[in-house]
Amino acid sequence: MKVVVAEKISSSAVDLLREPRWTVVTPDQLDGKLAAQLEMADALIVRSALQVNAELLAKARKLRVIGRAGVGVDNIDLDAATRKGIAVMNTPGANAVAVAEHALAMMLAMARHLCRANELMHAGKWEKKSLQGTELRGKTLGVVGLGRIGMEVARRARAFGMEIIAHDPFVSTVVAKEQGIRMAKLEEVYAVADYLTLHVGLTPQTTGMINADSIKKMKRGVRLVNCARGELVDEAALAHALKQGHVSAAALDVFTEEPLKNSPLAAMENVILTPHIGGSTHEAQEAVGYQIALQVKEYLKHGVIQNAVNVPSVSHDEYIELQPYIVLAERLGSFLAQSSEGHLEEISLRYSGHIAEWKTELIRNAAIMGVLNVALEEKANLVNAAAIAAARGLQVHEARKPKSSSGGAGSVLSVLLKTEGEEHLVKGAVLHRNAPRLLHIDGIDVEAPLERNLIYLRNRDVPGVIGKVGTILGKHRINIADFSLGRRVGNGKPGEPGEAIAVVHVDVRVPDPVLAELKKVAAVQQAKAIRLL
Repeated sequence: MKVVVAEKISSSAVDLLREPRWTVVTPDQLDGKLAAQLEMADALIVRSALQVNAELLAKARKLRVIGRAGVGVDNIDLDAATRKGIAVMNTPGANAVAVAEHALAMMLAMARHLCRANELMHAGKWEKKSLQGTELRGKTLGVVGLGRIGMEVARRARAFGMEIIAHDPFVSTVVAKEQGIRMAKLEEVYAVADYLTLHVGLTPQTTGMINADSIKKMKRGVRLVNCARGELVDEAALAHALKQGHVSAAALDVFTEEPLKNSPLAAMENVILTPHIGGSTHEAQEAVGYQIALQVKEYLKHGVIQNAVNVPSVSHDEYIELQPYIVLAERLGSFLAQSSEGHLEEISLRYSGHIAEWKTELIRNAAIMGVLNVALEEKANLVNAAAIAAARGLQVHEARKPKSSSGGAGSVLSVLLKTEGEEHLVKGAVLHRNAPRLLHIDGIDVEAPLERNLIYLRNRDVPGVIGKVGTILGKHRINIADFSLGRRVGNGKPGEPGEAIAVVHVDVRVPDPVLAELKKVAAVQQAKAIRLL
């Protein structure tokens, strides 16, 4: 067995890979001949610098696994690796404690004015009175995102005597309650939090979530911590709120532009800035190297796949057949997650027709992935989606109706999403071999393309709605590519309008003001902007 460690990891991690009849090639032994060393290698371990592209992989004739010591895999061509049957693994959560401790350090620094105290002492000034601080004990910490890092922050904050309130639609209330965390809607978290810490991933829904409007909903004097992604925060809006005193202090480790340049926050005394070092501890760097070495070793010796980020093992022909339904499942799941509200409790899938006889793990995981990745910090993929759902206390059910019992009908995928207050069902199919289509929503037949930018409307079935929607979109120069309608048959009382659904496919992303205008149409009961990547 041959393992090529192309970038530096800890010596203990390298030692873990040394087995009888195993060859371990370390960075100092490569001597600029990586391609030659990879030709007969079984495993490759990298960090973030090496670009593992299709050209490099083409020279790796025996490669079975690529291990990334870290989380991001942007430097690895996942499609090329998948096509060659190479498992790609990363190490999510290995730096969770480091980031969580950094977030707590930020809170303590704000509470006790540590940065200013240090500056004054170095300047020869002894100003005890102006440095009187506050305690974390008894304060309410709002945690937005309860993934690995968010949960670690909550555990540590409880040790300081803080009350924990959190928002994460993808964590069950049972799991949160076991950790002493009260789940709530985002608006409530904003309203009561003395400290607010962000631990969500970057998605179209979370980009700029801390803005002028959301800050207005926050408790006056709130202190903000962001060790997640810089793009979550509108820095100009935050700077204005800091100047006005609505936000009393902020501590940021991540920024929209890195290195930080021309930011209004840089000159503000009530802002603590650190250069994206949340995960930069000796222990974390040791952990990611050791963890990936352990995962690679387990895979090579026993075939155990941990934290894989590409598809599980299927034949090339099977994957070609599955692929359009994988896309369909992900988009149905994403559609449901973006059109539903409340804490998620259950995901159910039903396979009808030919797909009921296939290996459906990838289709199932794609649907879960579509649901979770709307707001999840730890990105789900085709391998780990079911495991992430299980860890968050979400129930996943599957049922099958084979073609033999469906009269030879085509394959239809049904996905049901149940939250604490709602239940929604969608059905979809693949048309023309590769076109995912929506067929049905909550008992109403409505055929629509599952592509990019959609507007989902529920309204009373009365005249004039289509015209008003078209007028609003036209006024804002939003072009309609497809307008699909459906109506419920026989659901209302005599003389009362029934319920109708519209799915509008538009050419551009729908801005919030346009959505707000659509909601003002008297007959419209619900309007959602759906973004399918």
